[in-house]
Amino acid sequence: MSSKPSIPKGTRDFLPSQVIKRKYIFNTIENVFKTYGYLPIETPAVENLSTLSGKYGEEGDKLLFKIRSNKNLYSELESKMSSESFSELINNYNYTFIPKGSEKGLRYDLTVPFARFVVMHQNEINFPFKRYQIQQVWRGEAPGRGRYQEFYQCDVDVVGSESLMYEAELVKIYANVFKKLGIKIKILINNRKILFGLAELMGITDKFMDMTIAIDKLDKIGADAVAAEMNNKGI
Repeated sequence: MSSKPSIPKGTRDFLPSQVIKRKYIFNTIENVFKTYGYLPIETPAVENLSTLSGKYGEEGDKLLFKIRSNKNLYSELESKMSSESFSELINNYNYTFIPKGSEKGLRYDLTVPFARFVVMHQNEINFPFKRYQIQQVWRGEAPGRGRYQEFYQCDVDVVGSESLMYEAELVKIYANVFKKLGIKIKILINNRKILFGLAELMGITDKFMDMTIAIDKLDKIGADAVAAEMNNKGI
């Protein structure tokens, strides 16, 4: 008896009516980005693991989708088989060896790939560089209500300027997008420097990433749970 077709947990199919609605939302967002002079870029779904690792804190690193190197897989097979059997397997199926160290992962967000993009293409772009990006990202977290392992992000950023004008412009972009979509919102503004200053006063700058991740969970799990988590991490 054949099993019923299925998809991995945390992923979704979209019916035509859903795709049409989503494209309308994406087009609305993109048109606002263009109105403010932002330019589109795209980056690969797969990045080198060295680019992604260490950028999201210990907890974020655990959620990276890592692509296993064939070299590591073959090493395991070779250790469990005789050299004659292993050679026969490789020849029969025409496997290609991937050099050691070429470990890769699916992008966790669009920010880190953008930073890598800027470094690689700094001689091909003009600064300040205003970019937007609408692409899929992947996170290996437990699927749940409103929590998916594959989803889209609509990112807009400016790099190469310290002017607060761009910060104000980004707030206007967010407000404009939601206004055009007919969604009432309240925009809350945070300053990472204030949080870092608090970390300095408490002498925990080495745990700044853990602190910000814990604070980000306030609305999700409550103050008591966040306090307990921070205490467990020595914050």
